[in-house]
Amino acid sequence: MYMLFPVIGYLVGSIPFGLVIGRMAGIDIRTEGSRNIGATNVNRVLGKKLGILTLVCDCLKGLLPMALAAYFLPDATNKESIVALTGLLAVVGHMFSVYLKFRGGKGVATGLGVFLYLSPPAIAIGLAVFVVSVAVSGFVSVGSLVTCALMPLWLYLLGGSKTTIGVAAAVALLIWGKHHENITRLLHGQEKTWKKVKVE
Repeated sequence: MYMLFPVIGYLVGSIPFGLVIGRMAGIDIRTEGSRNIGATNVNRVLGKKLGILTLVCDCLKGLLPMALAAYFLPDATNKESIVALTGLLAVVGHMFSVYLKFRGGKGVATGLGVFLYLSPPAIAIGLAVFVVSVAVSGFVSVGSLVTCALMPLWLYLLGGSKTTIGVAAAVALLIWGKHHENITRLLHGQEKTWKKVKVE
């Protein structure tokens, strides 16, 4: 029964909202821009409004399954572990979607939803770090990588449990792994800067 919620987390996380929103706009987002289904590419290709919509949807598919698990397991002795695993599998679902032959996005927005559930104060710090990182570097990818890498530290400093810190670390590792192409481009000076992106 308990493992039903992580499965739900994976299936919900697998929903490719960027692809769905793109198709509603008449475009297969996988063939445009960076060819990623995430909010950054939707923003780049289809504009700010649809980019924000994708961001919100991808964030919620990390947050809502965890909230659902917590609601239906109020007295379970392993509640924290099940809820955390549900969030982790939502991120895995976004990255390796069963609906897209186990391909998917980079997990930043869905990870944001997971972190938001785990600790809103940590997210507040993380968003500040993201803004500063992007402003200084000029790269959204740098902001994403720095923010998720530091999230376990913020959780630790804020008194988070070993479970939440562990899940945050696992999410961060997954996100870094999915950004391997961005990291390569950054090292070679080939990454696209947001300052050159025209948003309509």
